[in-house]
Amino acid sequence: MTTLVPPPADVVRSRAVSTPPLVGLPDGHHHRPLRLEDADAVTAIVAAEEIAAIGVSEIETADVLADWQRPSHDLASLSLGVLDGDRLVAFAELTGADRVEVGVHPDAQGRGIGTALARWLRERARAAGSTVIGMPAPEGSTADRFMAAQGYRVRWSSWILDLPPGATIPDRPLPHGHVLVDAADETLVRAACTVLEDAFLEWSDRERQSLADFTSETLGRQGAAPWNLRVLLDADGEAVGATHVTLGGLDDPDGEPEAHVHRVGVRRDRRGLGLGQALLVDAFALGRAHGAVRSSLSTDSRTGALGLYEKVGMRVTSTWVNRAVDL
Repeated sequence: MTTLVPPPADVVRSRAVSTPPLVGLPDGHHHRPLRLEDADAVTAIVAAEEIAAIGVSEIETADVLADWQRPSHDLASLSLGVLDGDRLVAFAELTGADRVEVGVHPDAQGRGIGTALARWLRERARAAGSTVIGMPAPEGSTADRFMAAQGYRVRWSSWILDLPPGATIPDRPLPHGHVLVDAADETLVRAACTVLEDAFLEWSDRERQSLADFTSETLGRQGAAPWNLRVLLDADGEAVGATHVTLGGLDDPDGEPEAHVHRVGVRRDRRGLGLGQALLVDAFALGRAHGAVRSSLSTDSRTGALGLYEKVGMRVTSTWVNRAVDL
């Protein structure tokens, strides 16, 4: 696991912001900030909601921990867990300036917990200086309908795609002089961060991610391996593309090991050369070589990249909407 560099002081969230009270919980329930040891319980809540909505779960504990362990994130002041006795049944978290995560286990829904957490999140986000908050949900799901009733509007649509088991991985050779390498040192990690952030910030309205947070989410992720972060170098040794892919499901006896492409990006001046497709098939091939039965990724309507993924044989498996509310 990579040793993380402490973030600059100006990217660490203030611990001084007061946390608003949570009111409206049913009798017998209590709350407290989330802790790292709650990661499995939070994963179970989200998984149960996803299975109820789309029939499968797209989350792993490593996903939760990757978000929580960011140096800039203060879990103690930006989250709440709701417990029924000793059991965590719901949670809410401000994970970015305009991004939240909320989950209520299906067997705890209908008690007013979600309404109480939604109210708390609005107050907590206002205290942090946010002007809008939102989150994704499967289209037509309980969470989607709940947010719509709370006045959340649709910001964009997104899709989860997969390369099915047994699908042929197409051949997409790199242009002459180009090479794909693992991000094996700090220089390459920084280059991958720059390429991916530049690409994503063309359409994503958020602050640039710090190198410390990027490293934490990639090579600092639970179970990370060197091949998870790849950099595409041109004939001059300049970074012109990058991918971040993880391998999941290895410990699930009922599931299929899956390689998930979290991010793929090509430098703006090198697009149209087939580099994006080459990066994707490299990720698919590496995932399969490390035991993956299928490959997956998500994209949304802001990117215009859906066609790129379909060209390499991926298919849409579920549609999501990102809803937001102004504060």
